[in-house]
Amino acid sequence: MLTAHPGKFSFVQQNDYLFQQITGITVQQFKALFIQFNEIYEKEELKRLSRNTRKRAIGAGNKFKLCLEDRLLMVLMYYRLYTTQIFSGKMIFDIDDSNVSRAFRKITPILAKIFKIPERRITMTENEIMEIFIDGTEQPINRPKNRQAQKKYYSGKKKRHTIKHQVICGKNKKIKAVSKAYPGRDHDKKVYDKTRLVKPRCVKGYGDSGYEGTDLTRPKKKPKGRKLTEEEKKINKEISSKRVVVENAICVMKRYRIISDKYRNERGLHTMIFKNTAGLANLRIA
Repeated sequence: MLTAHPGKFSFVQQNDYLFQQITGITVQQFKALFIQFNEIYEKEELKRLSRNTRKRAIGAGNKFKLCLEDRLLMVLMYYRLYTTQIFSGKMIFDIDDSNVSRAFRKITPILAKIFKIPERRITMTENEIMEIFIDGTEQPINRPKNRQAQKKYYSGKKKRHTIKHQVICGKNKKIKAVSKAYPGRDHDKKVYDKTRLVKPRCVKGYGDSGYEGTDLTRPKKKPKGRKLTEEEKKINKEISSKRVVVENAICVMKRYRIISDKYRNERGLHTMIFKNTAGLANLRIA
């Protein structure tokens, strides 16, 4: 059976402020997360090691230089700081950058199993206010090599190539759902229509003016050739004051530079990483 033990970087946990700066969560939140992570990791690892096609006995082969706790810490630091993998490996954890990559690929799916952020199905508890707030957010990516992909991912709003997600949160700023990744060219309304959001009938949804033509409550646009009335301005202000919670939630997510800086990893992993930062943001908001 695999066992967890304190790593040589556990001294970082003695300074809660420093720990929050490099991981985005508190020491106590990290410890609680590690308990869940270790349980899933053990089950998955034993399943992998016990497969019929394996020739080596369990326990054979090279050992990890870093314990599991340090590897989780390393991945959270990578999410938060988004340094190069060679810097994380050579300069901080004294391992090869290829080992950083392997840890990142192994740990990211397990975090996704812990956080379980849905893409389109919203659930609400009886204690929650029956309102949800929706907004789109974009992240710059490297310019695609394919000409068709260049056109597909070019965002007219950002004037660069981007990847887009739709974020949904409740009144308490907890993130309820994150859509899969869409090309930057797709309009917010188009993403909303493609997502086909599933929510309880009693839940009221709010969006910004980019969701014109949807069933969401949104601010009234200024009509061409005339001004908004004072009543319309008042209603718009009320909607904006409600909607600010989703903008704040996205700001908390974007403290993780892996989803705010130019994205350098595989595009196929982006949705999973984005959902994981939503889960980490929910820990922080809690």
